[in-house]
Amino acid sequence: MKILGIESSCDETAASVIEDGKRLLSNVIHSQIDIHSQYGGVIPEVAARSHIEMINPVINKALSDAHCTWDDIDAIAVTYAPGLVGSLLVGTLAARTLAVLHNKPLYPIHHVEAHVYANFITEQSESSNLTLPATQPAFPMLALIVSGGHSQLVLFRDHGDYTLLGQTTDDAVGEAFDKVAKIIGLPYPGGPSVAKAALDGDPYKYELPKAKLKDPYNFSFSGLKTAVLRAVQREVGVDYTFPSHQLPERVSDTQRADFAASFQRIAIETLVDKAEKAYNDHMPASVVIAGGVAANQELRRQLSERLPLAIEYAPMQLCTDNAAMIATLAYYVSQHVSPTDPLELEVVPSLSMTKTAWRNVV
Repeated sequence: MKILGIESSCDETAASVIEDGKRLLSNVIHSQIDIHSQYGGVIPEVAARSHIEMINPVINKALSDAHCTWDDIDAIAVTYAPGLVGSLLVGTLAARTLAVLHNKPLYPIHHVEAHVYANFITEQSESSNLTLPATQPAFPMLALIVSGGHSQLVLFRDHGDYTLLGQTTDDAVGEAFDKVAKIIGLPYPGGPSVAKAALDGDPYKYELPKAKLKDPYNFSFSGLKTAVLRAVQREVGVDYTFPSHQLPERVSDTQRADFAASFQRIAIETLVDKAEKAYNDHMPASVVIAGGVAANQELRRQLSERLPLAIEYAPMQLCTDNAAMIATLAYYVSQHVSPTDPLELEVVPSLSMTKTAWRNVV
């Protein structure tokens, strides 16, 4: 079964063809980072306009790279939640139109849940050159989902059968990376720039707090972000009234590296503390890390030290937003639920993965 996936929830326009929920035939991603970096973050209206320009060329290239015609495609999958409403509308409108024109079944997919399924891609066409996991994860499976918009711990008993153990109560970890990067004068996106700067810093230079929450699986990064802000203000000799956007020009390169390393250490320790507790409490057969922050090498290092089982990671190209994960999840969804009427599909900009229609269908 070959599924065309379409992803446009934020600032990547992506399309991919996946066969049988595990074989990557094509993976095309058009990133808008160069556009949004000048603003220090994603501008929703700009993102939507870029999707409009790129959606058809990206889809056509995904089909061409997979050596597929529409006769070869068995279904279409598209991100319908969560995300920026304008961006979601572009992708879903394209998918709905193509489903009608080519008489293909349509499966709406939850973006956050799909991140987990990047780890189920274990085969690729000869034209691809990615380092993929050797085997698919085994159930029960613990998933740590970490990105710019989401930080969640989820226990999967089977496809579609899962429990949300914990989530962020405020900022997602990727969002915290972006905000700290801005405070200390590093470019957007914050995740890669903070990680790079941290390589030259002392992770124990600044004492920063970990949030203590009543729920042992929940995350909080807002306090850590504020603690960095106050520490930077103290370090450069200004008080809390000093405008944060003027701080970078007062921070030295050494201070910038030390703040990056100290923040990253605490942020990653927070994630790993929760993942370790969830592992010890539930003893899953496998652990997967999903989302853009899964590419962080410090996260991978700490997890390898703290968890007693080996973790196989999806390649970097499949950690950040992509359509391969959308098409992969759609394969498993299609085994259990009927396709959606293209004329009735609506986007849901804010939707928990616990509210998806196919949950607990197994």
